[in-house]
This record gives sequence, structure tokens and C-alpha cells, in this order.
Amino acid sequence: MDRTRVAVVGSGNIGTDLMIKILRVSPTLEVAAMVGIDPGSDGLARARRLGVPTTSDGVRGLVAMPGFDEVEIVLDATSAAAHKANDAVLRPYGKRLVDLTPAALGPYVVPSVNLDAHLDAPNVNMVTCGGQATIPIVAAVRAVTPVHYGEIVASIASRSAGPGTRANIDEFTETTRLAIEQVGGAARGKAIIVLNPAEPPMIMRDTVLCLVDEPDRQAIADSVHGAVEAVRAYVPGYRLKQEVQFSRVEPDEPLHTLAGVPDSRALWRVSVFLEVEGAAHYLPAYAGNLDIMTSAALRVAERLAATGKVVP
Repeated sequence: MDRTRVAVVGSGNIGTDLMIKILRVSPTLEVAAMVGIDPGSDGLARARRLGVPTTSDGVRGLVAMPGFDEVEIVLDATSAAAHKANDAVLRPYGKRLVDLTPAALGPYVVPSVNLDAHLDAPNVNMVTCGGQATIPIVAAVRAVTPVHYGEIVASIASRSAGPGTRANIDEFTETTRLAIEQVGGAARGKAIIVLNPAEPPMIMRDTVLCLVDEPDRQAIADSVHGAVEAVRAYVPGYRLKQEVQFSRVEPDEPLHTLAGVPDSRALWRVSVFLEVEGAAHYLPAYAGNLDIMTSAALRVAERLAATGKVVP
């Protein structure tokens, strides 16, 4: 079976984990190149040891590599600012881009929620780790009842937050908020990220809070469980921490302002608690925040490859 040739741009933690995932578990993709800008990076060194062609000259070096014409998909695991420059260089060549940064030049994609709607897009954005973990839950609640307000808190080990994550905190919160609304379906969204310095490092934990009208509890719980199983199909370490919680918003709680509804309206709070354990292909198991990004990107790349469509 012929495999679709892909290039990974970014030789840091996320790019290296993604490269190793493709090499180990993908039956349809082949890593044609590993691209970085630091000749001494561990990612490039590992790629060379694994027989993957490399360049430390960034995407311009990728364009100059033998076999570049055969690369169909480029997975960018750099930073929001770098992705904008990379997109400008690669767009004339008709490559399909999977963006793991918060740059959001293309449509937001969460594989279990809306991938089918964007299989023709030349550049798809993987939102953020928090978005990948929580938006399926917001969408699951929205499938049962309108979500007036959706708030997510992504708590990750400080050790798993590299320079790219730390430099893109503002982009993380804004990109995730917009995706909560545009993909998750909440009327209003909010995103918070917490870098937890605990030792030993904790695995990723996520909290999803939705404000809704009086809910059908069983229908929402069933929908959430279905969403969790859909994500587990490509992120095995993704799971509910406890059962879905429901609580009435009391009249003296000032949450109606967040929901944008009258104070007299009866509201309920739906609370979902998640954790994500990484597969430890390259990164430690506590780095579930990075694992869910690379796992989701791998799922997207495989689906794009399966469509066989060419970007004009």
C-alpha cells in the first residue's frame, strides 16, 4: 500500500512526538522530512537516527529538499507567528497544512466534532490542547440543549509547557474561546489555562462548565459519554474523572451576566471533569496536553490523506 508522504515542521517536543507517532502507529502516512531551525535539536537528531531526512533551514529548506514535490501534507508544530510565515512560503506549492499552533489561519478542527466539514480546506487549525480536550464535551451538551455559556479550564504540568506554549498564552485563550463558540456551539465561551508546578508533574486535567436551561440529565450524560468514547478512539488516555455533575444556579449567584440571559431565568450548571494521560511515545505520560494535540493531528492527517483531494 502506498503511503501518503508528510513533513513535520518543528523539531521541538510536539513535532518530535508527532513524528514518532506517525512512524510507530500510522498505517497510511510516511514521514518524508523533519524540519527545524536548530541544527542541534533533539528532534532533528532523533529523526536522523530513525532514517528520516532532515533540514535545519526551516520551511525554505524543506522546499529545497529532494522529494519535496511528493510531500502532500505538512504538519506545523512551531508557533503562531512562525506558522503565518510558513503558510506564506508553502501555500504556492499546494500543500495541505495541519496547523498545531494557535495561529488559526484555517478553520478550527476537532476530529470527533467537525472534521468531515473541512476535508477540503487547504489549512486546518487544531485549536489548542485545551480545545481538543474540552470542545467535544461542550458540543455534546449542545447536542441536547442550548449552551448559554461554556467555560473550560485546562490545567497542565508546568514541565510540559515549552517555550512555544508559554509564548502563546494569549493566543491559547482567545483561540480556544472562539472555538468553544464556533465548534462547540456555546453562545458565549471562555478559556483558562493553568500551568501547575506540582512535583511530581500531574497529568492534564480539564474542567468544562456549561450554563443551560433545565436539563435532561440522562440525555446529557449519555451524550457526554458518547463524546468521550469518540475521542478515546484516537486518544486512548482520555477519560472522565467522575460522572457528569448537575447543579441549579441559585438566584443570588451572578452567573446570568455570563450567560447573557435575564436574572429571572432558571439556569443549571453542567460540570464535566476530565483527565488526559499521554501515550509516552516520546514525551512523559504526564504530558497529556501535548499528546492530545499530536494524536488529533495524526487523525486529521490520516483522514485528509484518505480523501485524496488536491488543493488548488
